[in-house]
Amino acid sequence: MSMSRQLFVALVFSVGLPVSVSFAGENGQLSPDTSVQDAINHYVQQAIEEHGIRAVGQASDEAILRRTTLDIAGRIPTRPEQEWYSALPADERRQQLVDRLLKLPDADFHLANELDSHLLYNSPYNDEFREYLLWATREKQSWDRMFRDMLLAQQAEGPLQGATQFLRTRIREVDDLTNDTAILFFGINVSCAKCHDHPLVDEWKQDHFYGMQAFFSRTYQTKKNVVAEKFFDEVKFRTTEGEDKLASFMFLTGDVVSDATPTFSDEARKELEQKIRKAEREDNSEAPVPEFSPRRQLVDIALQENNDAFLAKNIVNRIWARMLGSGLVNPLDQMHSGNPPSHPELLDWLANDLKQHGYELPRLIRGIALCTAYARDSQWTTADEPPERQYFALAETRPLTPRQLAVSLQVAANSPEKWPGVNAGEEWAKLRESLENQANSWVREFEQPNENFQVAVDEALFFSNNARVHDDFLRDSGDRLVGYLKTFDDDTQRVAAMWQAVLNRAPNEAEKNAALDWLQRENEDRVDTIRQLSWTLLAGPEFRFNH
Repeated sequence: MSMSRQLFVALVFSVGLPVSVSFAGENGQLSPDTSVQDAINHYVQQAIEEHGIRAVGQASDEAILRRTTLDIAGRIPTRPEQEWYSALPADERRQQLVDRLLKLPDADFHLANELDSHLLYNSPYNDEFREYLLWATREKQSWDRMFRDMLLAQQAEGPLQGATQFLRTRIREVDDLTNDTAILFFGINVSCAKCHDHPLVDEWKQDHFYGMQAFFSRTYQTKKNVVAEKFFDEVKFRTTEGEDKLASFMFLTGDVVSDATPTFSDEARKELEQKIRKAEREDNSEAPVPEFSPRRQLVDIALQENNDAFLAKNIVNRIWARMLGSGLVNPLDQMHSGNPPSHPELLDWLANDLKQHGYELPRLIRGIALCTAYARDSQWTTADEPPERQYFALAETRPLTPRQLAVSLQVAANSPEKWPGVNAGEEWAKLRESLENQANSWVREFEQPNENFQVAVDEALFFSNNARVHDDFLRDSGDRLVGYLKTFDDDTQRVAAMWQAVLNRAPNEAEKNAALDWLQRENEDRVDTIRQLSWTLLAGPEFRFNH
């Protein structure tokens, strides 16, 4: 689609990302009765004051509404939601917004989508796994329960069967299975300890890598696609000193599980091996089930008191990074003594709170969304250098995930009059499911953002040239934004309605004047003029980012 470069430059919005730094807080823990948001406020403010950091003030109500809706509901707000939010008492807005969003079906969709991109990055668009995650979030399954479901990978009926996909997509490469489990559930990348003891971290030895691998070495898949375990197998490795060594079942803490594998006669071993080979090759063969399960032992030892800090701290750190742009520990897979958290007491407190409240992820999300750091402005308007990112004194600008972008495009491109009121109940539940289904055909077009994300050329060209963008998002029909905007008689009102629908805010004076100039230029095709201006906002960087 052709358009004016001057118009695009006049309307787009861009923000840079600050640099990171680490620091240590003071000793001592707040009471476990403290609310999550108050605990966050205490530890973050404590560090800001200790280091003489100047924090920015709170973002505008419009920015907070958009940011929070994207982070909890996975989409931008509708016009009825904007009107509802602005009518609330100022001192109640944020809490009522967060509590309402967490009760919507949107929150389940978005949490499932985020867990999907985290846990099965190697197999995107896996319908069985996505069905399991959506079922789990709707059923309010705890994080430790989900961890157990995925690692045990038991045969089950219904959506629970999809939990096996975490292992099934990695089952042919035991190194990947070992390291991905350590990274994604425990925040520890142990791959550097495969060939030698970790060069930078004293506590990670070859024993740890192969000890973790031993929990998975017996795992295999049958011809019927059932995840099963063998009755016996050993992991052997050679140390850097040339010693051949037998790996123990060792967790990351160094705790070892006793090997309770029974002693089998040669004849019994041969018979079991034949049954396993038959199960691997024949559809009608059942896999024999051993009494001793190394994977079950891994789950049990990982959830033991003291050991469970790995599971809790990792998910806290990842949800924090998702909502604030940077983890308490960075990189996210380097949670070890050589890379301390920016706020160690805060990470400890949040991990303990998560465990004490049954690994309830929505509680953690709610607390983060209500804290002061989350609501800060994302713009630094003075000439001096902005605060470094791990002080959380300035909100970060974050790219939308493919699903956030796809669903938000659907919301923005539909007529604002399509959306029901905030108490729509079942009507909204059906609409939200429809939005999610429609998004499925778009997500492959957009890049999953990484640490140094920039809009890819392919994506820019897609928005510029692909007929689907024109035919779906920008078509002239009564149920679409363009059809709605052409009904206005006044261009000033038209511009205000466009900005509110797409960017969820009013245009500033410069934007309004540039848009009016564009709309009022000589052009016989009035609808095309509106369409091009709408495209400018939908394809621009302000829409592409959460800020």
